[in-house]
Amino acid sequence: MSVQSAAADVDVDLRQLFASLARHWVRILVVALAVTGLAFAFASLATPHYKAQTKLLIETRESVFTRPDGTADNDKPILDEEGVASQVEVISSTDILKQVASKLSLSRLPEFDEAANMSALGRLLVIVGLKSDPNEIPPEERVLKKMREKLNVYSVEKSRVIVIEFSSEDPKLAADIPDAIADTYISVQGNAKQESNAAATDWLAPEIADLSKRVKDAEAKVADFRAQSDLLMGGNNSVLPTQQLSELSSELSKVRANRAAAEATADGVRKALQNGGSLDAVPEVLSSDLIQRLRERQVELRTNIADLSTTLLGNHPRIRALKSQLADMDGQIRNEAEKIMKGLMTQAQTAQARENQLVADVNTMKAASARAGEQQVELDALQRDANAQRQLLESYMTRYREASSRNDRNYLPVDARVFSRAVVPSEPYFPKVVPIVSAAFAGSLLLMAIATLLGELFSGRAMRPATGAQFGRIEQVAMPIARQEPLVAETRAVVSAAEQTQAEPDAATEADAPAQEAEPARSTLGEVDVDKAAEKLIASGVARAIFVSPEGDEAAASAVMVAREVSDAGLRVLLLDLTASGAASRPMLDSGLFPGITDLLASEAQFSDVIHADLYSDCHVIPVGTADPARAMRAADRLPIIMQSLTTAYDLVVVECGPADAQGIGRLVGEATEVFLSMLEADDEVTQAAVKLIENGYPELTLVTPIGHETPRTPLPGRRSAA
Repeated sequence: MSVQSAAADVDVDLRQLFASLARHWVRILVVALAVTGLAFAFASLATPHYKAQTKLLIETRESVFTRPDGTADNDKPILDEEGVASQVEVISSTDILKQVASKLSLSRLPEFDEAANMSALGRLLVIVGLKSDPNEIPPEERVLKKMREKLNVYSVEKSRVIVIEFSSEDPKLAADIPDAIADTYISVQGNAKQESNAAATDWLAPEIADLSKRVKDAEAKVADFRAQSDLLMGGNNSVLPTQQLSELSSELSKVRANRAAAEATADGVRKALQNGGSLDAVPEVLSSDLIQRLRERQVELRTNIADLSTTLLGNHPRIRALKSQLADMDGQIRNEAEKIMKGLMTQAQTAQARENQLVADVNTMKAASARAGEQQVELDALQRDANAQRQLLESYMTRYREASSRNDRNYLPVDARVFSRAVVPSEPYFPKVVPIVSAAFAGSLLLMAIATLLGELFSGRAMRPATGAQFGRIEQVAMPIARQEPLVAETRAVVSAAEQTQAEPDAATEADAPAQEAEPARSTLGEVDVDKAAEKLIASGVARAIFVSPEGDEAAASAVMVAREVSDAGLRVLLLDLTASGAASRPMLDSGLFPGITDLLASEAQFSDVIHADLYSDCHVIPVGTADPARAMRAADRLPIIMQSLTTAYDLVVVECGPADAQGIGRLVGEATEVFLSMLEADDEVTQAAVKLIENGYPELTLVTPIGHETPRTPLPGRRSAA
């Protein structure tokens, strides 16, 4: 059986486990008080240390009045989490710490230089080589190492606040050092800005001179190209050919419109004259002054004719004269309309000639404009280059003036400020006597309690079989072995060997021949007395000794005597009585009514209830018990677990099984187990039991006899002591 399989059905007895704390409370308390005393002595004698801190805020210090022209609030640098972490590394850098150490002369203080005031013990350790010589390290590095051990620089989460924390044995020094580190950091940042500003002015000066020359050259190229290409600028910032082309196009459109209007008007007058229609519908006719006067005369003549017709007849000379004048007036109007038509035709022809001329001029200007466009592209390129050079020059000149003015006035604000300076601490942060002593007392109590509980668990005293184990096929351990017929010749050889051991070993018998035939079996079978059996168990260091007694209760005395012999030798021994009658435990106890193995199997008792002390030795015993055997045997599968727990707590577990066979003791055998056969007489019953055990896997069987020793007697009442 493996340990894992046994442990799987084992429960922890919490009552027994925590009862160990009450049993060992004195030891726990003494150790806790001793540790507390040592902690108090340490806290009282330790050198006090003081801690102070300075806080920096990373922010832009440039004001709106000193901010360079052309920059906005969005252009200012905003440090993210990585930027603040970088500033933390800058603050704790070696350069800044060196400046602070030099400023405060820390190398002269023993706190920062171990070699400055080394004790005699320290020098002795250095001499014997158990400690490195601090003088081998340069003093500056020793001071920096101590400063780094006492310095703690960190950033506050989700902010741009940096905390500089320092501890020292001197409270004033604990406050001065973080302030000095903050001031040095701001000074270093200011110097860095000055160096950057000076480097910028040194770089800008030659760049400006070079740019001025390049701008002058670029503008000269623009002027030369414009003169060579004869690109004259007109209105709307366009070249002259392009402007002229635009004007000609506009004039051409007007001429074409006038020509079309004159042709349309002349055509209307012509149609009116040809069709005899009214000329009053033609606007050009109506707009003629001569025609208007003729129309007025015509109206006057008609009026006179109408007036005279009231008094004169139609053939009257005056009326005929007026009518003749009226007819001449119509002819004059038509003649005048024809003149107007001819004038319109002449106007249309003139417009057509002008249109033709303008078309020729437009075509000429198109070619000139195309050439001017190509030249304008190249001119624009030259102008862009000149403008870019000029803008860069102006930008550099602005920056140069600003940088020069800041250098002259020494104004370079650092993007950080100290908003909380360190205060000289009045109380040390280490050692805190009350917390240290309290923690030492509580911690030592806890550790001692844990150690006590672990000791109880590892010893097995706090373990008990699991109450929920599954039950298999139940077989009684202490079952009688039936008598069988002799099996083989080897059985006779074993019997003969046993008889020769009890009688005269050197005498020859008639069983010599069979003994020779069973030589291999006899080599694994030996017969010893109680003393030899005990010596064998002590020498071999086995954990279990299984005793089988085929002859009944009287032979069980061998297990009792062997257990007592081993216990007297100083080993922790327990005897487990698995006989049906309790023959092994009765001589060791004052009664047969003590709880035992049956109570443990039936879960009616725990280990502490079933282990009792032998009245005549230091051996412990577990009797048969008082529980119902049938109920107990239903949990016989728990015997391996119980055996594993007992072998953990004792050096040797002796089990008296009574007349059991090989199958019956199979549950009890484990690693480091010795099997014994108790024998009073070498009869057939013992022989058959030995042969069966050997045949079923126990060739190392040992015969043991109690003959020659005093049989254990039943003790007198009242002599029992607690286990």
